[in-house]
Amino acid sequence: MNAMDIHQILEHLPHRYPFLLVDRVLECVPGERILALKNVTINEPFFPGHFPHHPVMPGVLILEALAQTAAILSFQTMGVKPDDKSVYYFVGIDGARFKKPVSPGDQLMLSASIQANRRGLWKFSAQASVDGQVATEAELMCTVRSIE
Repeated sequence: MNAMDIHQILEHLPHRYPFLLVDRVLECVPGERILALKNVTINEPFFPGHFPHHPVMPGVLILEALAQTAAILSFQTMGVKPDDKSVYYFVGIDGARFKKPVSPGDQLMLSASIQANRRGLWKFSAQASVDGQVATEAELMCTVRSIE
């Protein structure tokens, strides 16, 4: 089980501020599952507009955080790191459910497990939770494509 700090995460994801949404990997079992976290702070660039009177993390960004977590699992499973000749695309979401709002001060626990990997199309079962309560869940599909 591999834990990863932010320096290792930066080696496994091409994303950077303000779009890097994974702060730490707590455990990663290549070929199986991953558990990561995102510390949600009032300093996030989206909070002034979503919503000024009641800040809530946008659901699409929670899904993006889950996709980034799944990408780390994919790269760990393949034993490679991203390069500038390919892109890891988010290609599908099924069954997305938003069950609890995520607010500043929350620690978002991000988990993903591999359901399938066929012809380079990865399918994951993913869940984001806060304080043991499910905030978001979905099935995600991702793929790596070469840049021409």
